[in-house]
Amino acid sequence: MELSTSYYYFNKGFNKSFCKKIIKNCLSLKGARQKGITFKYDDKKLSKNKLKDLFKLRDSDVVFFDDQLIYKDIFTLVRKANEAAGWNYDFDWCETTQFTIYGKNQHYGWHCDMGPKPYDDSSPVPHRGKIRKLSCSVLLNDPKEFEGGEFEFDLRNNEKGKNIIVAKELERAGSVIVFPSYIWHRVKPVTKGTRYSLVFWFLGPPYR
Repeated sequence: MELSTSYYYFNKGFNKSFCKKIIKNCLSLKGARQKGITFKYDDKKLSKNKLKDLFKLRDSDVVFFDDQLIYKDIFTLVRKANEAAGWNYDFDWCETTQFTIYGKNQHYGWHCDMGPKPYDDSSPVPHRGKIRKLSCSVLLNDPKEFEGGEFEFDLRNNEKGKNIIVAKELERAGSVIVFPSYIWHRVKPVTKGTRYSLVFWFLGPPYR
């Protein structure tokens, strides 16, 4: 599928005081921090070999949390992006907010957020029968606080690695980027400092 607009961004989606508060609160949640996983490795217990393979693709720490005020604000931004970009996708739910930590050498390789099939009956009720339609990432700290960690898209059109775009719009704390969940993207390894972000996935019925 080719798009005239592959992603949409807001340079000032959230203010810096909000970002600092989120970082402080999430880092203070005792026992909530865990290793990020993927659909393929979504098992409660992973063998050493599976963990090794996982970390080749993704090495990051995450905290999941719910905050209704954040959902209200992020829904407003994503609805605006969905309309302004001309996607006009049908979505009605957001998964639990993910706070992501990328320390030195941590990364997330090439992937897309949309799963291979809709959520089934074992999933929470609001997820059942739906797929990820739109993804959203919020940079929480100033890029001057870390090196590396560039957010990139691969608009591959069946030619892997031929059309890589750096999302330079994530240039300040509080900047927001929204994109269809089937678009391939990655976060390159952080080489110095720590990168903090929020990630949201918006669900809707399968495409027809």
